[in-house]
Amino acid sequence: MSMRVRTSALAALTVSALAVGTALTAPAAGAAPKAAAPKFLSASQLPPHPASSWTAGPVTDGFPEELGFCVSTEGVPAYDYRYREFRTDLDTSAVQLTVLTGTAAQAKALAKHYDDLIRTCADRIEESSPDVEAEGRDYGRLPVEEGARVRGLHTETSWGAADIALLSVGRDGRTVTVVEWGQMGDFGNAPVAAFKKTTSTAVDKLY
Repeated sequence: MSMRVRTSALAALTVSALAVGTALTAPAAGAAPKAAAPKFLSASQLPPHPASSWTAGPVTDGFPEELGFCVSTEGVPAYDYRYREFRTDLDTSAVQLTVLTGTAAQAKALAKHYDDLIRTCADRIEESSPDVEAEGRDYGRLPVEEGARVRGLHTETSWGAADIALLSVGRDGRTVTVVEWGQMGDFGNAPVAAFKKTTSTAVDKLY
């Protein structure tokens, strides 16, 4: 996942999202009026790669497949989903998702829901596949706008494929953003401090 755990590590997994509370599952009737679209990270704002520069893809409507192992839209109203993918010339990638909800209360509930999915992702991975060992770590909250949290996920298959990912969830008003970075490796390869800076920039840059 870029927290992308690579396909090599998780091809056998099918992970279902947790059920959401009533704050999330309320009908999307009375959808929010049109507002300014949230802004996205630029390539230069990703954690620096020691051997390759980052390239940013276009901002695209919808939900990115890269987040599907830990985060999904299951049980969540049809909010305004947009994302941007980032690549290096090597095996490192990232993605940012923005979700524009109807109210600040809905965004708060959605941010908690996504963080809960990320927090429990390692357990769900191991339950889904006996060939994968997974470990999650909590790197704490960040004091930006309505707050953000950074977590890490390491997976290793029985055939030796190892991947490390960092995931964060942040909120500004009624908009939630999820940022994911990933590559082959373990926790020692994770640029936690740089990713925290990227997360703070992502949340602060939304508006």
